[in-house]
Amino acid sequence: MSVGAPSGRLARNVVLLGVVSFFADVSSDMVMPLLPAFLASLGAGAAYLGVIEGAAEATAALLKYLSGRWADQVRRLLPMAIAGYALAAVARPFLAVARAPWQVLLVRNVDRVGKGLRTSPRDKLLAASAAPERLAEAFSFHRGMDHAGAALGPLLATALLLLWPGDLRRVFLLAAIPGAAAVVALLAVRETQAEKQASGFRPQASGEKPDASGEKPEGIPRWGRVPRGLLAAIGVFTLGNSTDALLLLQAQALGASTAQLPLLWALLHAVRSAASWPLGRAADRLGRRGALALGWLWYAACYAGFAAARTPLQIWILFVAYGLVAGLTEGSERALIAASVPGPSRGRALGLYNLVSGIGLLVASILAGQIWERVSPQAALLTGAALASAAALILAAAFQPARPAPVA
Repeated sequence: MSVGAPSGRLARNVVLLGVVSFFADVSSDMVMPLLPAFLASLGAGAAYLGVIEGAAEATAALLKYLSGRWADQVRRLLPMAIAGYALAAVARPFLAVARAPWQVLLVRNVDRVGKGLRTSPRDKLLAASAAPERLAEAFSFHRGMDHAGAALGPLLATALLLLWPGDLRRVFLLAAIPGAAAVVALLAVRETQAEKQASGFRPQASGEKPDASGEKPEGIPRWGRVPRGLLAAIGVFTLGNSTDALLLLQAQALGASTAQLPLLWALLHAVRSAASWPLGRAADRLGRRGALALGWLWYAACYAGFAAARTPLQIWILFVAYGLVAGLTEGSERALIAASVPGPSRGRALGLYNLVSGIGLLVASILAGQIWERVSPQAALLTGAALASAAALILAAAFQPARPAPVA
């Protein structure tokens, strides 16, 4: 199996799935920073942008859950992942011909349908392709490649706009190139029999029949539940994990120029990319629960720092520090979820995790935005810090990780 890669080396599928996410995020983040200006040129403002992004994220969150359930019922995971990446890659360039805000809404929702369709099956395949003791490393490497793409995308868009000033539509068209590269890279992934067995699927032997309950006599439980303590802790943290765009607002309020904002954004993702893989390896060796709790406490400290910051220099330092949060948390969260249930249930478990995270992000962003405007930016940031601290306490008190679930 890919899980049997030589010691110290990542499995082939893990590396390829990281490359896929890198190209997909380059494509997506060439587009996203330009959407507000593009909508303004079409006569829409911040309110319509909020409607578009809220609808898009809600669509993605729901489909991540549904696709996770479907992933536990299909023989192969790759076709679902390919369909999701291809749908997004085909939809995104249509922004270049959009002439009305409602058309942008339609394109963004089709894009997010693709993301929702692919995420949970891809995560299940990723978990099946890694050794159980290296799950956090595998997920962290994948997230690191994702962040590398998110850092490069805006820089490419900026470079293209220097060549063709103001030509947003040309950038949207060129974003199709890395989107297509993501699909091509995904075609190189091999879903072998080992990955199918690791994910809980085993072909029915000749003459083998389901028992009276409808289950195949595989000796493997068909599904398991994500521990409530883990899910509760993630849910509480997510309620305080509002959009990072608010941190850019705080940077701007403290004197960062508009031209510096894309550089801050790229810096944040560059730190995340560099930190994810080594911190994921450390989490596997030293304990995923401890790494996750530490990450949430570090998040709380960073948000308190953003609330107390008074100069642009402090903001630059805080963005670097904040980038470490992803390395401590993203791989550990997914690894704890994947390891808490048997292989046949991983799609459902990861789908539920993605649903909680997606809906939580939407609620958190609305809540933080309201506190930001009605009370103060400091109150919104300190609320996020308090919720992250509470999540770490819940994780420590209510969740004890079990041994990795059997994968075959």
